Amino acid sequence: REKGKGQKMKLDKVDELAPLAPVVMIAFNRADHFKETLDALCQNPEAKHTPVYVCIDGWRSQADKDQQALIHSHAESCAAQFASLEICQAETNLGLAKNITGSVTRVVNQHGKIIVLEDDIVVSRGFLKFMNDALNYYQDKPEVWHIAAHTEVNQEDRPNDVFLWRLMNCWGWATWKDRWQHFEKDPKDLRRQFSKADVKAFDFGSASVFWSQVVANDEGLINTWAIFWYATIFKNAGLCVNPWFSYAMNIGFDGSGEHCSEDEERTTSQPLNHDGVFTPQDILSEDPEAVTILGAHYRGRLSVKSIAIRVIRALLGEKGIAYAKKLRRG
Repeated sequence: REKGKGQKMKLDKVDELAPLAPVVMIAFNRADHFKETLDALCQNPEAKHTPVYVCIDGWRSQADKDQQALIHSHAESCAAQFASLEICQAETNLGLAKNITGSVTRVVNQHGKIIVLEDDIVVSRGFLKFMNDALNYYQDKPEVWHIAAHTEVNQEDRPNDVFLWRLMNCWGWATWKDRWQHFEKDPKDLRRQFSKADVKAFDFGSASVFWSQVVANDEGLINTWAIFWYATIFKNAGLCVNPWFSYAMNIGFDGSGEHCSEDEERTTSQPLNHDGVFTPQDILSEDPEAVTILGAHYRGRLSVKSIAIRVIRALLGEKGIAYAKKLRRG
């Protein structure tokens, strides 16, 4: 991986005639979260020119079905605020990972580029402008694979700045068909392919900040998708574009999300960038400042889940893993 700090370059003009990327909204059974997410998206001036696909996973219970009726109703009430709005309802319950990857594949293959929001990602008024400017600017730069709207360590005094590095963030993101076509989810193959050096680089020199998710997927303890998009980008030496001041925040830390635990502090400490202007980097290499600042942040946030998996394995071995699987199935 080439290291070196990218330098800012003035953006003279983004192709204003380029069609705006469609937005895929992933939903399931959280009508209140969905409403807050869709209402925030409506506040973007570019919403009226943006096609939206609301992709709802199949219900598992009457309670899910009731929540989905509310989601349908609110989506339909907002349809006139977008260029178009299509509701895609799965007939069976696919699970979050399959609903996201399948929906992304279907829409990006149709449009060539895509912006993705889950139903607990609230965006700023500048979100669509930032994402479309970045998509247009980096479209013909194959080193860049992913545009992120959120950064874990916000620097509010840098509202117009972006950085490039290896890690993707999925709290509001975008990509292109020719990059997404390489996505694959095969944890066993990854474990065969990655050397110790690869794993260390994947984890920013720490012990299982991210790699533990690959292992947990392989062992059936979790079923996620985002870690495999990161692995795909990593294997191809791709870069991800991130703002230093976030255009999106996660409101799912109230215990309602499938993979987000309750965390009141994170819920209340996520400022949004409403006024930033996209200013690209002209050197397509990883920013060492970002690696230092954000790498340290992620290393300090080892998830309770990954720690618990390690403890179970250490204390109980493979029988413990099997028991954990049984508990997860309920």
